[in-house]
Amino acid sequence: MNLYLDLLWTFFKLGCVTFGGGYAMLPVIEHELVKRKAWTTSDEVMDYFAIGQVTPGVIAVNVSTFIGYKKAGVWGGILTTLGFILPSLIIITILAAFLTNFADIPLVQHALAGIRVAVGALILDAAIKIFKGAVKNLKSLVICVIAFGLSAVWHISPVWIVISAGLAGFLLFMPKKAAKGKDGTV
Repeated sequence: MNLYLDLLWTFFKLGCVTFGGGYAMLPVIEHELVKRKAWTTSDEVMDYFAIGQVTPGVIAVNVSTFIGYKKAGVWGGILTTLGFILPSLIIITILAAFLTNFADIPLVQHALAGIRVAVGALILDAAIKIFKGAVKNLKSLVICVIAFGLSAVWHISPVWIVISAGLAGFLLFMPKKAAKGKDGTV
């Protein structure tokens, strides 16, 4: 039972401090779940983010569900998802009640502008970590550059980019078959 409470509490805390969407959450996840708790690895987190990108829903919630499921099965996935979304639900409910009254106050506008800048920095940090973790050779760099061009220049859907990159990775990184001996054996 302690593992379930730990999952719920850990993801509740992550939900409280994560602003700006899934990619802004990456540095926080790395610190808490990879380095501090050792519940997952950086490579697994990158895989979860890739899968979370092409599955319906919010990336951060999907990643939470994947990690919870890995750690404690279906109930782990449910509790991590619940833990992650509860803070947002509480905060949004409170903000919805009061924000319309305070949105025009310059102090609130300045605070939100500061938060946007900080979130941008967190997303940039996540992008750099993802790049360093994923681009390890020339083949992966080519896939990265093409994927970036398809997204930034031609505005292709991320779903198609991820599917195409997965196919390209399968074809480019597939281990070569062992050379056959003279008698036809490997």
